[in-house]
Amino acid sequence: MSSTQGQVIRCKAGKPLVIEEVEVAPPQKMEVRLKILFTSLCHTDVYFWEAKGQTPLFPRIFGHEAGGIVESVGEGVTDLKPGDHVLPVFTGECKECRHCKSAESNMCDLLRINTDRGVMIEDGKTRFSKNGKPIYHFLGTSTFSEYTVVHVGCVAKINPAAPLDKVCVLSCGISTGLGATLNVAKPTKGSTVAIFGLGAVGLAAAEGARIAGASRIIGIDLNPSRFNEAKKFGITEFVNPKDHDKPIQEVLAEMTDGGVDRSVECTGNINAMISAFECVHDGWGVAVLVGVPNKDDAFKTHPVNVLNERTLKGTFFGNYKPRSDIPSVVEKYMNKELELEKFITHQVPFSEINKAFEYMLGGEGLRCMISMEN
Repeated sequence: MSSTQGQVIRCKAGKPLVIEEVEVAPPQKMEVRLKILFTSLCHTDVYFWEAKGQTPLFPRIFGHEAGGIVESVGEGVTDLKPGDHVLPVFTGECKECRHCKSAESNMCDLLRINTDRGVMIEDGKTRFSKNGKPIYHFLGTSTFSEYTVVHVGCVAKINPAAPLDKVCVLSCGISTGLGATLNVAKPTKGSTVAIFGLGAVGLAAAEGARIAGASRIIGIDLNPSRFNEAKKFGITEFVNPKDHDKPIQEVLAEMTDGGVDRSVECTGNINAMISAFECVHDGWGVAVLVGVPNKDDAFKTHPVNVLNERTLKGTFFGNYKPRSDIPSVVEKYMNKELELEKFITHQVPFSEINKAFEYMLGGEGLRCMISMEN
């Protein structure tokens, strides 16, 4: 790999329908250039590809859930070297700001998620180009490319024995759901947990409840076809709001003698968020919001629900600090405490990346693994 250090690399990068050869500049100060080996498709990629995000910015290379190898490092990078196995992460950890120094937060001042920024922090420029014209970055990662440049603070160095085609799903959705339960909801052994939304993130939250020893894990979803598959992730009971003529929080309260001990909301639907809060038991119930709402949504509940000692929490990336914590989540997989294979329902070569989009838009499966080397 050292033969390419300091040189511009020409490689293939894709968005739906189009794979182009682009130029990837060398990493600058506090940056690393990565060779991406595997990437998977997350719904956030589709959301911004459809230009539903805040500021459509094109041309852009999407992708943010991936695993790869360090190809070269820029000035000032000391904790990574060429050949290291890594997961690029859409948010970062500078290790210097108040958030990074706090044991309670992972919302780095410098590197927290920015969906609008399409350039690198160091010089405000992009590292991708084609025929001299800039191509923009996405979430600081842009993993739908054979090579990408990422800020060092957004790169988690992991066990080189870990299979990148499995653990790469920990760089976004699976860690988000898992951490929402284990790090934020913190259900105790034998407790009752409700999971709203049984997509990949919700099922990862269920997996967290299973690992924590919850006795009842109730899955709530409008799609009954998800129910059977969800049993693999620890879901013990299913509720479809369409089957009831009363608010789902009332149904759950009746099922659980007054409410669940913990709930985790993974849909982004404002009504599901309110239900997730109102379905937890008074006195000790904790509800955790994971889903991203629409910008005009407002959360409304009666203040008595709070006064009666229910707790409402939010979480971002499962409260994991990317560099400090994700390597240990990878070890959970290596120690067989955490199963990842069941999240990966499809596999395609990079040349067929459009199929991954078709699977997701069709509601098929959970994660589609894209191999960059056909």
